[in-house]
Amino acid sequence: MRIGLRRASLGILIALLLRVAGAAAAGFPPQAGEADVQKAIAAAPRQHPRLLATGEQLRNLPRAAKAGPTAEAVAGHIVGEATRLLDQAPVTRTLEGRRLLGQSRVCLSRVLHLAAAYYLTGRADFARRAEKEMLAVSGFSDWNPTHYLDVAEMTFALAVGYDWLFDTLETDSRRTIRQAIVEKALRLPFETGHRGWVKANNNWGQVCHAGMVGGALAVLEDEPELAARTVLNALGNVHHSMHAFAPEGSYPEGPGYWSYGTGFNVLLIACLESVLGSDFGLCEAPGFSRTGAYLPMVTGPSGLTFNYADGGSGRGPEPVLFWFADRFDRNDWLKDEYDLLRRQPSRGGRLLPLALLWMDESVPIGEIRMPLHWNAGGEVPICIHRSAWRSSQAVFLGFKGGSPSANHGHMDVGSFVLDADGIRWALDLGAEGYHRIESRGMNLWSRDQNSERWTVFRLVNASHNTLVIDGQNQSVKGFGKVVAFSDRPERAHSVIDMSSAYAGQVDSARRGVALLPSGCVVVQDELSGLKPGAQVRWGMVTRARPGETGSDRLQLDERGQSLELRILKPAGAAWKTVDIETPRNEWDSPNPGATMVATTIVTPPSGDMTIVILARPGEATAPDVPPGPLAQW
Repeated sequence: MRIGLRRASLGILIALLLRVAGAAAAGFPPQAGEADVQKAIAAAPRQHPRLLATGEQLRNLPRAAKAGPTAEAVAGHIVGEATRLLDQAPVTRTLEGRRLLGQSRVCLSRVLHLAAAYYLTGRADFARRAEKEMLAVSGFSDWNPTHYLDVAEMTFALAVGYDWLFDTLETDSRRTIRQAIVEKALRLPFETGHRGWVKANNNWGQVCHAGMVGGALAVLEDEPELAARTVLNALGNVHHSMHAFAPEGSYPEGPGYWSYGTGFNVLLIACLESVLGSDFGLCEAPGFSRTGAYLPMVTGPSGLTFNYADGGSGRGPEPVLFWFADRFDRNDWLKDEYDLLRRQPSRGGRLLPLALLWMDESVPIGEIRMPLHWNAGGEVPICIHRSAWRSSQAVFLGFKGGSPSANHGHMDVGSFVLDADGIRWALDLGAEGYHRIESRGMNLWSRDQNSERWTVFRLVNASHNTLVIDGQNQSVKGFGKVVAFSDRPERAHSVIDMSSAYAGQVDSARRGVALLPSGCVVVQDELSGLKPGAQVRWGMVTRARPGETGSDRLQLDERGQSLELRILKPAGAAWKTVDIETPRNEWDSPNPGATMVATTIVTPPSGDMTIVILARPGEATAPDVPPGPLAQW
């Protein structure tokens, strides 16, 4: 049985409605003014717990833990983790480079697991251990406000612990923790220069506003004016980062950062609703009601994500998907979540205990209403094509446009990933370690064309499944635009105009990908205005074992499955392999087990070139290849 806010008793719901009566009408961006927020703060409950859940809901956790096998697995892991933590020392103020973020995340995970374990078992030693953790970080000189994500996560950790365990805390401990929340976090945006994140248009805005609002609502009875200012600050600014969801719920920073930014966005909304009775219109952000589909949409049958931008392809269970499924009545978004949680609750992350508040195993997954083919639009457009939802052998194709200048962007315009027969055949190497680069004094975050960021191998087009012309990088200011899309089963396809990404190298560059009924995939490039004699490299990164090279056919083998790559155009082109395991530079990480299969083609005197590659998985029959130029697809 789900015990989250939306399943609260009728009396609680009525109380929530009464608290926000007279507030400004909901809308996005939020229109609530100072008087509206102050009124909501004044009407908010003063008893604890109130953040994310009421005391009654938390006391019902033991019953929720017995509601099904997934809940039992999650609860068992939470208690086991809390037991392990009893003998662990609290975190210390130890920075990795410029970040305290690792310690903040450990603190949040520990406090949330220990507090949940206390309600699951009634064991006072779990509450005492959480108190010890909170007092330790309260004693830090600061929470590293120069990298404000660190402050945000630490604040949320103490906010939840202070609120959920309020009745178990010593009086002096309450005062110490409350003062730390106020002095090391809440006052900073208003009294210091540590406010560069306030209008952020990326995950920083979502995470930092969630942390500050969580802290403010936890201590509101002692700091009502500061709480009102903090909430108003969030409502007036978090919309900058929430615009990322428009129009279809995609996320420009990729699935890894979706989990981070959107997870905290949900915490922000859930805190506002649980304490103030309203989200003030945040859920009306364009695309937000659809973004619960994003993670399952970009996860292939291999279990790996389409990990464009900075992020890895691994995927564990995602607790906030249960919130989305409940909120928008879309249990099909949970297609894989129960199985992932039962098998790997340890991968549920620091927010795992919240899954017990939001899940309801009694509701069936039902019909999968997500499309097989998806044109996500937005500022970083991606397209997804898949042959089926319920088959582990299905073909899955992720295709990317956008720009290297996007937040956490790579030079990956035109890149793709490919699954078939449960194997990730074409992959993205993912992000380079931030600290590895920053510790050398290199500027990883400048996106100028000649910045040091573009000397990192994993970030440039040479390491992605796209084109490289005469060894040159893509243009940082370029943008890959989706110019054609079809979800017709007989020829589902997408076409991206990559011309501006290769500005100065070509007059025109278009790439199309098609998923055919046979399960075969076609990748077709059309280039014009090339310099005669220019070398164009078509490359694909794989961890499969390549067969014999030197001809227009190449077989890849992995775990008893195979994929044949065939160069249909131009005639005479042949496959080769490129070593990408060995680091290019001393600052690059190795890529163990990865190989690039490639073909390099010399531009003819006309300056025009068409490259057509056919990928045939397993026993798929020879397909009808899309006829002629991309314009005729």
